[in-house]
Amino acid sequence: MAHKITDECISCGACAAACPVGAISEGDGKYVVDADACIDCGACEGECPTGAIQAD
Repeated sequence: MAHKITDECISCGACAAACPVGAISEGDGKYVVDADACIDCGACEGECPTGAIQAD
């Protein structure tokens, strides 16, 4: 299952830089995960300073 980014996102971009497949991009007010591209590796979770990334 893909990860998702909650409203706790502060749009810092740390998760996008950590994603090995480029599945995270800047959305409207927060970053978003492309579920089709996400390989569920969890690399982004540890990089988020607000804990906004969760396994879906």
